[in-house]
Amino acid sequence: MASEMALEKARAVADAAQAAADAARAAADAAQTYADQATGGVADAAGALAHAASGGAIDPFVFRLAVFVLAIFVGYYVVWSVTPALHTPLMSVTNAISSVIVVGALLAVGADAVAGQEANTAWAHGFGFIALILASVNIFGGFLVTSRMLAMYKKKS
Repeated sequence: MASEMALEKARAVADAAQAAADAARAAADAAQTYADQATGGVADAAGALAHAASGGAIDPFVFRLAVFVLAIFVGYYVVWSVTPALHTPLMSVTNAISSVIVVGALLAVGADAVAGQEANTAWAHGFGFIALILASVNIFGGFLVTSRMLAMYKKKS
């Protein structure tokens, strides 16, 4: 009698655990769907709008490439027009942005663990590794430049 009650309790606990696992999976799927819509939705909408407005003459890939190239030029001119007095705070902000890039690169390098399934992640590994190296160089270079700039303002004994 006691073993039957223990067996029933164990079944009830197992059923509750299965229900919790199903709810967690549903929440994870909903979060993934929301993240996919939030990150790609604006770019997809802009590309589709350019494609529709031009009567199909502008490919959405070309539109995104043009935005990327324009962002490179704008970034270049913004950074080189900064006065030297603002260089150290700018490098601090750049280091903070690069630290976020490092987190994303680590996620890309560990894409197998994040995906939880066998997926073709060779490109993610490659680009994640390159992003990790470049962001690390940017972070350490920023700290070196910042320390040299601050050393210029120290009183010489």
